[in-house]
Amino acid sequence: MTRRSLLRVRELVRKELRQIFRDPKAKRIIFGAPVIQLVLFGYAVNTDVRNVSSFVVDHDRTAESRALVDALTVSGHFRVVGRSDRARDLARALDGGRAVIGLEIPAGFARDLRAGRGAAAQVLVDGTSSNTATVAQGYAARIIQAFGVRALGDAPAGGVDLRARAWYNPALVSRVYNIPAVIGAILFMMSLLLTALAVVRERELGTLEQLLVSPLTGGELVLGKMIPVAAIAFVDLALITTVAVAWFDIPLRGSVPTLLLASAIFIVTSLGFGLLISTISRTQQEAFMAMFLFFLPAIILSGFLYPVRTMPHFFQLLTLLNPIRHFLEVVRNIFLKGAGLADLWPQLLVLTAMAALTLWLARWRFRTTLG
Repeated sequence: MTRRSLLRVRELVRKELRQIFRDPKAKRIIFGAPVIQLVLFGYAVNTDVRNVSSFVVDHDRTAESRALVDALTVSGHFRVVGRSDRARDLARALDGGRAVIGLEIPAGFARDLRAGRGAAAQVLVDGTSSNTATVAQGYAARIIQAFGVRALGDAPAGGVDLRARAWYNPALVSRVYNIPAVIGAILFMMSLLLTALAVVRERELGTLEQLLVSPLTGGELVLGKMIPVAAIAFVDLALITTVAVAWFDIPLRGSVPTLLLASAIFIVTSLGFGLLISTISRTQQEAFMAMFLFFLPAIILSGFLYPVRTMPHFFQLLTLLNPIRHFLEVVRNIFLKGAGLADLWPQLLVLTAMAALTLWLARWRFRTTLG
């Protein structure tokens, strides 16, 4: 690139920054909104289960049955909202939505427990909310198993002593897993939003004709549109990463340079997709709708809400074309596992290829538009 070309790009960057920040509210939206979104998502996107309403039917009424109920409630995961000695009351509580978990302890529970015959207890779960039901059922099973092991502590030793430990996230706090993904989603949305409106804004303001007669090439115009948004995206990255680490206490086990490099590749890829949307839209409203038409499926197929491995095979293959899917794998591994470039190069290579392809297509579209 020649010196004259660099000067043209520099002037276009200055024009873009002035246009973006001409409205004083723009600064608050561009830099304040990502922080607010991270805080809201950080608290709202939470799959942890606490104080699940529970109904207990205790037919045994012994110290052992009461100890089992105490073991469930002391964990903080369950909260007893009703007790009875009739099974139909438990069914009514589940049907009426007063309880999510029902625990029925049969008569003879303590006797079987002392005899080592394997005492039985029934747990019924309201499956209306499948996620809550699955997590609550897992917690209940784990607590009841631990109670049984403690109750048989004096029994003869034998068998396998299995002790499970969660690596990287020992407390199994969903926020630790979700917030790094929220960072990726916010960067993706901001990059798409700002670039998707770039060329369309020129059309609506009537300045596109001035660009048509200017000496700007397609590549220079692409750079001039990208650089300001990339700079804003990096500022947003610094802000939301600081909030994630300082406010939510999310561990950043990997290196900051690795995070910056991966984010730079992802931001360029996102800008390429945004510019493509910008070149095929005629109005800002059309660009805005096209951006969300692309953004929402990309989030759903990224592994942000649901693990990719649980999707049908066709959609698992489709996620390989999704840039945010690869970046979420990268950012989660950097934050939680301390992964480096040696571990992340496949995802970074795919993102680099996507960035090169989208930028080439955007440049071609610009050349067509300006030609």
